[in-house]
Amino acid sequence: MTKAEIYKETAQQIAAVIDGEPSRTARYATASCLLSESFDAFFWTGFYVVDTNKPQELVVGPYQGSLGCLRIPFSRGVCGAAARTGETQLVEDVHKFPGHIACDSRTNSEIVVPVYDESGALAAVLDVDSEAFSAFDETDKTALEAICKTLLIGADA
Repeated sequence: MTKAEIYKETAQQIAAVIDGEPSRTARYATASCLLSESFDAFFWTGFYVVDTNKPQELVVGPYQGSLGCLRIPFSRGVCGAAARTGETQLVEDVHKFPGHIACDSRTNSEIVVPVYDESGALAAVLDVDSEAFSAFDETDKTALEAICKTLLIGADA
């Protein structure tokens, strides 16, 4: 199967499992699990959630992989850049990214996608890391952005 076909199948699986599920945590956990299981190159797959008590900070949420950073300020790292700009960050070599945070030194490339709530406010970011350099491309960006849109509670998948 091509990468696009795997994403299509995985998106369908995520949509089927989260259909009718009101818990944002359960929706994020399902997505991180199924994405992680679908792609061997995904070394760390999960969510950093906007902390309601510290709205300029992300706190680790559901994920699959090695120990993640517990907190990431919007001012630092790839996740912080996605949260701060509201734009997907596709990084071929994290070691060249200004302010990169090495939660796990084995990570070499990363893609981070903003996740919005029903009101359009930033709720979280989806962070996917790989041990390979240049592991992510426009196919990943398009597919992950589409999947993140389905994670809204009550969203049509």
